[in-house]
Amino acid sequence: MALYPEFEGKVLVATGGASLIVEALALQFVANGGKVVLGDLNTDHADELLADLGDAGRFVKTDVTSDADLDALLQTAVNEFGGVNYVVSAHTTFGCGYLDTTREQWMNSLNVNVASAAMFIEKAVPLMQERGNGAAVLVTSVSGKASQPNRIVYPVTKAALIGLSRNMSQALAPLGIRLNSVSPGWTWSRNIEKRYGTREHADNFAGEFHAIRRMAEPEEIADAICYVCSDGATFVTGSDFAVDGGYSAMGPEALGQPYEKFPVIDQ
Repeated sequence: MALYPEFEGKVLVATGGASLIVEALALQFVANGGKVVLGDLNTDHADELLADLGDAGRFVKTDVTSDADLDALLQTAVNEFGGVNYVVSAHTTFGCGYLDTTREQWMNSLNVNVASAAMFIEKAVPLMQERGNGAAVLVTSVSGKASQPNRIVYPVTKAALIGLSRNMSQALAPLGIRLNSVSPGWTWSRNIEKRYGTREHADNFAGEFHAIRRMAEPEEIADAICYVCSDGATFVTGSDFAVDGGYSAMGPEALGQPYEKFPVIDQ
């Protein structure tokens, strides 16, 4: 774990608090002397996480599509810890149709993944300004950079988030607030565990998409988020950080699997 003494006494508010990435982020931020307020509709693991965070952590049940809930989440940081220095939008819905996607499904995914991320950042801006310079992070995905089989809606929303980061960062720069996105590759999560079972099975599947030949640990994504918030990144804004084990660097020949499956015939 990297050390960030500048986080001492600072306050981070993050959505997606039920995810392993945000759990890892919260633990790292608090270990560096910060305070965290996490929001998510899913509170199944909140008590366990709060026990680890101690007095430095709060968890607020939050529907990100509700302006009132977003206001309450941010106000908790003000009431409990005195303000907001950093915000991380890490919530997502994976609900994703294919060629049978309804308009309702489209609108729900765009509302949760894109519009709610934008509203969260907008609402946090005046609070960050009150504390001086701030930083915001949108957790996007490699899914927003490349076509993926059997998926349409989720990758489109992640591509939109990358565009949101570019455009909103320009608007926030004169206000002293930096905004960047972090695009994880396949990362171990509760969702992946539910879909693929064991970590070994998931790594064997996802390893073919990554040069490092495994999926990421949540802590590895949290490290990148901490960096773009830190004083080491004070000249970084509007950037997308790929934390993807080489996923986005590889072309269609990937790791050479076709050559292994269909060896070249010597003439």
